[in-house]
Amino acid sequence: MFCKRNQLTLAIGALLSAGLVTNAFAQSSDEAAPANATTLDAVTVTGSHIRGAAISGVGPVSVIDEEMIERSGATSVETLLQRLPASAGFAGNQTNAYWADNGYGTTQVNLRGLGISRTLVLLNGRRIVNGGTGANSSVDLNIIPVALISRIEVLKDGASAIYGADAVAGVVNIITKKKFDGAEASVRYGQTFQQDGEDGAVDVAWGVSNDRGSLMTAINYSQGGTVNMADRAACGLGEVDGKLQCVGSSSTIGGRALLPDGSRINFNQELGGDGDFYEPYSPEKHNQNSYSMLNAVNPIKRLSFSAFGNFSLTENVTAFTELMYTNRQSDQLATPGTLGIYRPINIAANQPTNPTGQDLLLERRSLKEAGPREFYQDVDTFRVVLGLEGMFGDYWNWSAAMNWGRNTGQDGSTKVANLDRVDDTLNTAICSNAAGAAIPCADYLGYGDVTQEVLDYILYTTRDVGGNDQKSFTANLSGQLFELPAGWVGVATGIEVRKERGWRDPDPLTVLGIANTNQQDSIAGEYTAKEVFVEVAVPLLQDTFLAESLALNAAVRYSDYDLFGGDTNYKVGLDWQVVPSLKLRANYSTAFRIPNVPELFGGVSEGGLTTTDPCSGWSSLPSSSVVYQNCQASGVPAGYSQLGKAIQTTVGGNPNLEPEDAETLTVGAVWTPVFAEGLTLTLDYFNIKIDNAIQRIDGSTKLAVCYNTPGLAHQFCSPSNFTRNPLTGDINYLSAQPVNAASERVSGIDLGALYQFNIGEIDATFNWDVSYLKNYDVMPFPQAEEIHYAGNITGGRGSFTHWRSFGALTLVQGPWSGSYSIQYIGSAEDINAAKGDIGDHVSSLTYHNVQAKYAVSEAMDVTFGIDNLWDKEAPFIQSYTDANTDTMTYDLLGRRWNAKLTYRW
Repeated sequence: MFCKRNQLTLAIGALLSAGLVTNAFAQSSDEAAPANATTLDAVTVTGSHIRGAAISGVGPVSVIDEEMIERSGATSVETLLQRLPASAGFAGNQTNAYWADNGYGTTQVNLRGLGISRTLVLLNGRRIVNGGTGANSSVDLNIIPVALISRIEVLKDGASAIYGADAVAGVVNIITKKKFDGAEASVRYGQTFQQDGEDGAVDVAWGVSNDRGSLMTAINYSQGGTVNMADRAACGLGEVDGKLQCVGSSSTIGGRALLPDGSRINFNQELGGDGDFYEPYSPEKHNQNSYSMLNAVNPIKRLSFSAFGNFSLTENVTAFTELMYTNRQSDQLATPGTLGIYRPINIAANQPTNPTGQDLLLERRSLKEAGPREFYQDVDTFRVVLGLEGMFGDYWNWSAAMNWGRNTGQDGSTKVANLDRVDDTLNTAICSNAAGAAIPCADYLGYGDVTQEVLDYILYTTRDVGGNDQKSFTANLSGQLFELPAGWVGVATGIEVRKERGWRDPDPLTVLGIANTNQQDSIAGEYTAKEVFVEVAVPLLQDTFLAESLALNAAVRYSDYDLFGGDTNYKVGLDWQVVPSLKLRANYSTAFRIPNVPELFGGVSEGGLTTTDPCSGWSSLPSSSVVYQNCQASGVPAGYSQLGKAIQTTVGGNPNLEPEDAETLTVGAVWTPVFAEGLTLTLDYFNIKIDNAIQRIDGSTKLAVCYNTPGLAHQFCSPSNFTRNPLTGDINYLSAQPVNAASERVSGIDLGALYQFNIGEIDATFNWDVSYLKNYDVMPFPQAEEIHYAGNITGGRGSFTHWRSFGALTLVQGPWSGSYSIQYIGSAEDINAAKGDIGDHVSSLTYHNVQAKYAVSEAMDVTFGIDNLWDKEAPFIQSYTDANTDTMTYDLLGRRWNAKLTYRW
């Protein structure tokens, strides 16, 4: 694939910095270093803090290098990372922006499909502030310009003992360019063959260096264009009588109403038609096709300024700094707002605009007269790192750094109705039909009847503000303790103090429930972590029978959180070079994820939610039933009956959440057969177990599970979940807040093949990476039925197909170079579809990409490429998200080209 497998030696760092692997889209470091190379001074690779020790056993690591990034034609980091076979499930991009749970317009990576908050993202080995428009749960990859990246190292193993919280599925370490002499400018542009989805970037960098230090600065601008959803899918499809038909949205443009006898009618849908016309509601006739008012790909603009510098203060002490600022502006087209969702609209029989002569409930009315809405985001992110590093003695290195990152943003939506004002326009006691009236009267029964004066009065633009802040101090020491017969014992130790803060203040009318959107409460919270770690690499054997080398790698990290107390995580691994051509390794580690700010501090509120109380009528059940016995034991009075269908339920964040716990096992082998020079084969097995996982569970489920568990022995029976009035038996407290109740299990196999060979005078590299997801099982709470995600596509969580792969063939001859890559996505079942339905499964799919580069001179080169060469269309999925497919997995753009010109001086 396009990732460089970096699993066995420290030599990859030196090779990458020397530019010796730029002719291969992916290369294993195993065959790149001499067989007897066991140390590499002053190099640290993702997965260990130890410098100068053999750390090939840190776990399966993939590397995407600078040349391969350039050949990919990508202008965003998520494009590179979401092609990884190890990626699965949901992660945000501009194709699925409507579904991003970290904020519209944000982009992420999701290793193993375990969730974006369980993949730790680092920049130059240090943490990055979470990104979005406030109180966010993961890093927004938009803040890192692709042109700044030297390489990306992806550790596909638990690493909390090395890096702390959140490194459950793995670690993505983005390494930037830091040293540059001269200047470089590049311009890139591309679009689809349908002449939409424009994608361009301009990058300028300047740098200078000497014996005392270096300075590099860069300005990067990128802009992604729009693809309207109707240009990729004419309408939303559904199965009707065994055939796919346009089904549309039940938010009709004329207005759908419920009459007292239970029948439904729909009002005039013809612009300029009879405003008093209505007829029985028919989904086929009246539902709205809204695809022209949505985007398949949403526009985004990114502007970044950055500077990286270092200066030698003395022979052994160097000061360094990293300065980055990024502004992101993104927006998403949205369907017109719909009345009737967030507040009932009752129109009396004698209301002047009501032609039915009956009281009615206006269930849904799309305000199409106003046109589509637009969600917008304007986000600023900066990051400052100041530090010192140095060495003493022959074997010791140290570093200390301050890291401050801050993200602030505002977002909102245009054309949102003020529901109080909507009510005013229907109140004939205060509204008027006179020209220029302060409160105009409105007629919502019939398309075209809502006047511009009414729209101007009821609609406004919401404005939410928020942000994230991260401050940390780290100090590390690494070196070689002493020498054993098999080699030097390496050690690293360090401390980290980190404070994280998040906040979000929704629009005031949204908080009050007056805006025609989901009611939201403000969020604000913070926590502080203090951590210390120790890591060792102990050579056990060297040059013995069946052990050319054998090393033990171990680490332990203690974390103290002001909110959760202490937590200890450890890692133990063996790195065994059996013979020169075969290496085995195994790693076992523990990991943890802390609850994020929205999970902990999300606005807590109460609301009457539809809930079923199992104890309603319990005394009429057989006395032998579990429900009867439990309700009686709970003191619920005989003859108790639930009053109404709704129970006041507490929702929002839960400050009592605890960290999730995880165990990770990886076992791998690397084989470089002597009979095939240049060939390297890798195999890695992974198994991840997560307990105490955070899950939101509704009140009805908690009550049902509790009272169906003998002896009220389930955790949902505790007072933290619900309580009852001791006299009446009524539930007086019920929580639907997130709890530590779920467990998750993931296992599978990663395969890799790399073959470097020559075809005459052409240097060729073939690379193929495969990931097989054997199982991904989720138990939402104890005794619940397990959900099996492996081999399935979900309706909003993305795809967990068993098989994914990425392969590439790269050719280099003189000034010419090029690559042909193939991304494979295996077949899968729609987890929500009935067997036999159209779209109940999808077949496997491959995307083909080609890139060519020509070096006109040492100063200038040009690149041209085509993605999705054969214009593969996204398949129909029964439980699709948008455009009749799974937008988390499949390409909506179609065939597209890109070209790039780079000049250096």
